[in-house]
Amino acid sequence: MAQEIERKFLVVGEYKHLAHTSSHLVQGYIASGRRTVRVRISDERAWLTIKGPSMDGGLSRFEWEKEIEAREALELLQLAEGALIDKCRYLVEYKGHTFEVDEFYGDNEGLTIAEVELLSADEEFIRPEWLGAEVTGTKRYYNSHLRAHPYKEWSEDEK
Repeated sequence: MAQEIERKFLVVGEYKHLAHTSSHLVQGYIASGRRTVRVRISDERAWLTIKGPSMDGGLSRFEWEKEIEAREALELLQLAEGALIDKCRYLVEYKGHTFEVDEFYGDNEGLTIAEVELLSADEEFIRPEWLGAEVTGTKRYYNSHLRAHPYKEWSEDEK
């Protein structure tokens, strides 16, 4: 089983002009809690993902993922708990690292988060100027949390 190591940040500046790829994502959670089961459709492709509990203050967790047929994903999305997550993902290369920048739509519109995957918990990287506060390990910024507690319902203090 693979281990996912990533850091998560709010986005406060312009990044779209730096993106080399973008894709529309819709995802739902069949189960969420300490472990999550997610179904994701990205354009014409789809995946089933199982993630273990967060470790290292939210920095890492185990992840298993398998590509499935888009029609299977559409069927599985009918089992999703709560609202679906709707977003556009931009891939931005910056000084040796790829940042996945998610711009949310629907009930989470106004929220933009960037993630960078690392090879180890202590791997260094150069922060682009458009990254804001780090929110690694802050559960309210997890997609599985946003489906039940959308950004539009947050108080100004939570944002």
